Amino acid sequence: MGVKPIAANPLLGKWDLEQAFRELTEPLLPFYSIGGARLELDGSGAGQTVDVAGMEGFSRIVWGLAPLAAGGGTIDEKLLQVVLKGITNGTNPEHEEYWGAVSDYDQRLVEMASLGLALAIAPDRLWEPLSQTTKQHFYNWLNQINEHKVHDCNWLFFHVLVNVGFYKLGLPYAKEQLTANLDRLERFYLEEGWYEDGTSGHCDYYVPLAFHYCGLIYSALMKEEDPERAERFEERAILFAQQFVHWFSEDGRAIPYGRSLAYRFAQGALWGAFAFADVQPFEPGVIKGLYMRHLRWWFQQPIFASNGVLTVGYGYPNLIMAENYNAPGSVYWGLKAFLPLALSDNHWFWQVEELPLPELAAVSVQQAPHLVICRDRDHIAAFNTGHLTTNDHTHTSAKYEKFVYSASFGFSVPRAEWGLSQGAFDSMLALSEGDNLYRVRRRNEQTSIDGDLLTSVWRPWRDVTITTYLIAGLPWHLRIHRIETARELDAAEGGFALPLDISLVVSQQSVSVSGMTGFGCSGITGILGFERAELIHSQSNTNLMFPRTAIPTLCTKLQPGFHLLISAVYGKQGKDEAVQSDDWTKLFQVTIESDQVSAVSPMGKVITISR
Repeated sequence: MGVKPIAANPLLGKWDLEQAFRELTEPLLPFYSIGGARLELDGSGAGQTVDVAGMEGFSRIVWGLAPLAAGGGTIDEKLLQVVLKGITNGTNPEHEEYWGAVSDYDQRLVEMASLGLALAIAPDRLWEPLSQTTKQHFYNWLNQINEHKVHDCNWLFFHVLVNVGFYKLGLPYAKEQLTANLDRLERFYLEEGWYEDGTSGHCDYYVPLAFHYCGLIYSALMKEEDPERAERFEERAILFAQQFVHWFSEDGRAIPYGRSLAYRFAQGALWGAFAFADVQPFEPGVIKGLYMRHLRWWFQQPIFASNGVLTVGYGYPNLIMAENYNAPGSVYWGLKAFLPLALSDNHWFWQVEELPLPELAAVSVQQAPHLVICRDRDHIAAFNTGHLTTNDHTHTSAKYEKFVYSASFGFSVPRAEWGLSQGAFDSMLALSEGDNLYRVRRRNEQTSIDGDLLTSVWRPWRDVTITTYLIAGLPWHLRIHRIETARELDAAEGGFALPLDISLVVSQQSVSVSGMTGFGCSGITGILGFERAELIHSQSNTNLMFPRTAIPTLCTKLQPGFHLLISAVYGKQGKDEAVQSDDWTKLFQVTIESDQVSAVSPMGKVITISR
């Protein structure tokens, strides 16, 4: 029959979601190994071995298959049989496709979670058909998770799901370790529904797609056995939803921020988990609308190869932005979004009509993730103080330390280290010692949020101290940098990365530049301290959303000593008149005197900096 165009799927009800699962998995059938235990997709390598990557691909399909089976949906018999065959051979120590003995912190410990979920919610289709020998093999292989360490972060939930699966089948399970891991996970709780992903870890999409997603599954499956914890998980998820809803626009897109963005529509998996757990942070129609619009938006994007297989990337196939752990099959973690398939046909989620977003404030201050979310009609953006810690994941500065992250313009990662074009420094202040090698913010010494005013102190070199003040807002926002440097520096301040097409119109003055295309307009204006402006054509495939972009950029040279750099940055999606470089004056009160500079935000927050 060939691959069906998933973009044409209306996603109105349960049958449509079942069809979407088939449309996503049908192209994968030729890529299962002979023994069925590996999904051997062509493409790039990753940190794990080829065999482990194949096992990972196999397990990630189960995130969608298990709910489909639990909800009584129609399963492609070829897919079901290859999965049962894969479990049989993958857990058999005598078979050549045996998934193997695992070690501490092993990637396969992550991949056990979907199989644990399958045991808990879909034993009739994914456990009972197995022979007694295979059942014992399956249990033995999964039980290795009780003998090995996992990373002290969201990984603890993978152990939880496996043992819940054992418990639901009446199999021996690690009760004490299960309780200890749940207790440890709760130690990562911060406030307003947010968790940190491990001690001093980032607050990113792992909070909704791991912490709350798994927490709601636990609540739904273990409410009778552990009612107090289940209630806490539900209450915290409801609190979190009040902030997380601000990350989504009316058309379904979400703000790209942080790592693991190659999982794409896993961004919205939490909305489906609310339905699974029968928890309603908003009206039922609002939850359904958030969920369905998000999937529709993603399925309209060019994220598939010509054979229908999902690619590694974000808004298009792109290995430059990928993590070291992103193998070709990794992207199917997005199937975590298909949890509502486990719901009965008459569940409220399928019966209600979709509703639009609830009325949301133009500014949402979110202290735990260090963000202020601003909304200007359908453009939403997250302004960011940055963090006191960092990590060694790929492109950490680009994914966690930019000044602002836009759901419309996306963000960029560097392609190489030489110059502004390769570095693609949108929404960043980039600094060089004159050798064309640029440094950006990686970690901060201090951060704070006061309404629409975000402040951070950071050191790109030991003898260079920068205090950055952001006044959040859309379509304009203000940036002020107080710089004390002991060395001569070249400085470049980047605005939003504008997707390019043949309609590009550039407006440029000495310290102001903007570009306008059919997509929208992006611009930046120098208020103090900058010498020139230019539209930097960043190298291809640096932006997550668009293959070709240009970044409005201000440049200057800094001598050793004290400096103030002030700029106003503009970004607006949709056809509009070209930005006027002085329009920022209608929003921000900036006073520049001989001995000090002051600014007042729309919320009345005052910044005063003495020279």
